[in-house]
Amino acid sequence: MIKKSPSTAEHSDQALPNAEDLLNTLAQQIRPFLKENTALVGIHSGGVWLMERLLNLLQDSIRTHRIEHGSLDVSFYRDDYAQRGLKNINRPSQISFDVENKHIILIDDVFYTGRTTRAAMNELFDYGRPASITLAALVSRGGRELPIAPQIVAAEIELRPTEHLQLTKLASGELALTLSPQHPSARS
Repeated sequence: MIKKSPSTAEHSDQALPNAEDLLNTLAQQIRPFLKENTALVGIHSGGVWLMERLLNLLQDSIRTHRIEHGSLDVSFYRDDYAQRGLKNINRPSQISFDVENKHIILIDDVFYTGRTTRAAMNELFDYGRPASITLAALVSRGGRELPIAPQIVAAEIELRPTEHLQLTKLASGELALTLSPQHPSARS
């Protein structure tokens, strides 16, 4: 796992780790968790991008253990829905498998306060009671507000509350991390 402090994570893309390298690290860390009765669930949008790439990177294990997958859009489950409102693009959640007693690996791009994860768990429980939920995040950026933390993380980067770290998907399909000033309603 890569760790960076605020002094090394300046307002510059050059100081950020390479998202593609982090994705490969995340795949290596997730592989031991893949077993029978496991499913991957990506949180829109960055977590879904990661999951789609992980399905390819881990295809042998996924095929061997018959790993199912789905996606969640947690917009309506957030505790700050009244402040944030709807995103420009809402994507329906797609869970086409039985969640009941399934070991879920929940995938998100950037872990911050824990509120997105809480919303995702609330939505998952509407589908059934999983046997377990393991949170995997590409980056944990510090600033946790709830007693929730990723069990699998490729990098930890401590950022100031005024900074916003985002995973973007380039035209080439590659993933990249960008750092910008924090929008007041963007805390997740």
